[in-house]
Amino acid sequence: TGHPGGIKETTPRKVLGGRFPGRVLEKAVERMLPKESPLARKQLTHLLIYNNGEHPHQAQNPEVVDFAGRNAKNIRSL
Repeated sequence: TGHPGGIKETTPRKVLGGRFPGRVLEKAVERMLPKESPLARKQLTHLLIYNNGEHPHQAQNPEVVDFAGRNAKNIRSL
């Protein structure tokens, strides 16, 4: 709002284009977990988000999932 102590907002698009794009997912997961819970805090500390497909975990082989191809409703029509 411009006033001291006023509401400050940032759009997800602005965050994704910024320096830390993974914070959008971190905030989404944080807001899904219960508040003031020791278990939720522990789960958040173990949350790892990588910006690209490369990760240091050799045992895990994630696959890219094409959600648009799974359901005809997900394909946007022009």
